[in-house]
Amino acid sequence: MSSAKDIIIVFDCGATNVRTVAIDTNGVILASESMTNNTKPDPEYKGGLIWDAEEIWGKLSSTCKVVLSKIDKERIAGVSITTFGVDGTFVDKSGEMLYPVISWQCNRTSDVMDNIDKYLPVKELYAEAGVYPHAFNTINKVIWLKENRPDVIDNADKFLFIPSLFVQFLTGEKVNDVTMMGTSMLTDQKNRKWSEKIFNKIDVPVSLFEPVREAGEEAGVVSAGGSEATGIPMGVPVFLAGHDTQFAIFGSGAELNQPVLSSGTWEILMVRSAGFSSTANQLNAGLTNELDAKPGIFNIGQNWLSSGVLEWFSSNFYPELKGDKLYEKMISDAMAVPPGCNGVKADVLFLKDNVHPDGGAIRGLTLNTTRGEIYRALLESLSFRLRDAMETIEDAGGFTTEKIIVVGGGSKNAFWNQLRADVCGKPVQTIEQKETTVLGAALFAMAGAGLFRSPEEARKNIDYKPNIIEPSKDVSFYR
Repeated sequence: MSSAKDIIIVFDCGATNVRTVAIDTNGVILASESMTNNTKPDPEYKGGLIWDAEEIWGKLSSTCKVVLSKIDKERIAGVSITTFGVDGTFVDKSGEMLYPVISWQCNRTSDVMDNIDKYLPVKELYAEAGVYPHAFNTINKVIWLKENRPDVIDNADKFLFIPSLFVQFLTGEKVNDVTMMGTSMLTDQKNRKWSEKIFNKIDVPVSLFEPVREAGEEAGVVSAGGSEATGIPMGVPVFLAGHDTQFAIFGSGAELNQPVLSSGTWEILMVRSAGFSSTANQLNAGLTNELDAKPGIFNIGQNWLSSGVLEWFSSNFYPELKGDKLYEKMISDAMAVPPGCNGVKADVLFLKDNVHPDGGAIRGLTLNTTRGEIYRALLESLSFRLRDAMETIEDAGGFTTEKIIVVGGGSKNAFWNQLRADVCGKPVQTIEQKETTVLGAALFAMAGAGLFRSPEEARKNIDYKPNIIEPSKDVSFYR
């Protein structure tokens, strides 16, 4: 391992925050800076929601300059970029976006998914692509543009997922990565490539989405323009990462058949598996299958809206509080409530889909119901949702869970972790290394930069300091 260059710069774009992180080969965060992120109204479609990619890039660039002011830039071995999945847009030959990046939060594609059978029966599409048919999947955005703005596709040189847009801003190169490809519902998932069958059915050239490379491969080097924007020296290599979930799983230290719950705006329970099935049974169970950051491995999982629901709750029921005081008060109120929340029950499936067309609900309210009871009911509901997902994935993968590794912002809530352990009847493991998405992306970049022979070797250098939360002795209420 080289000692001269041992820092990876990771750009991490989330739905609520964007940030730049400098991390070393021991997994130590040397500097970090963040700014808020949010969708914008689509200027070209009333009621639509977009990501302003150029504004986000400006925020990433600004946070990067702050981070670089706190480290020795000569130690930078490489750069990596990770974001949420599915979103992207078409660009022309000069790299200019031909349409804003449609957000996964935009509902314009619901009708496209509802009527996808006119292109390909949904069961056949799921069997090929493996990804659960959410309305926000990339395929629906592509079809929406084809049906409503065909000029965009006609004039396109490439489709770039959002991390690849930032790669282009930084290097001038146009290249997608496999982990984002795996979220698109446009793939032959079993063979880790674009599906000619699907592209032929929707009548869009597959060449617009190529080339695609693996995580840790070099996408290019920081250009003069990229250096001016971010402060990163010209010529520093940029290594592909992609979808945050895949890198959170790898960065958590999970091996095969070890479920990982990535808890953030969405909760995503996934397991790294040597295979997957995408039959009607898995479709009916709401399973999705994504491509792991390592070739030959698949990520079987379910996802549901999580902290997004809790943020809705806190803003409406605790509007007078912010930050640490907000969470301390909410948790204190919930801990004072007994299991079962005095009859208050919640259904946290607030995001409607084909399996849950009615959305969420809160029941058992009385004139004496407190906000603490409602908050605990939401946490209990999310914990039961986790148990259902665990059992479904166990059945699909043919394994028995020994423990659940929990990462992400939701892993910081000790009370919630205890509820998860109690409801699931399994130990919950958290780790001292909280930035698993950033770490996972950095581990692949470290291997790409030649600091280690592989991401797995790089991961062995990390001291995770695991913390195990055992189920309570008496959890009969939750059985």
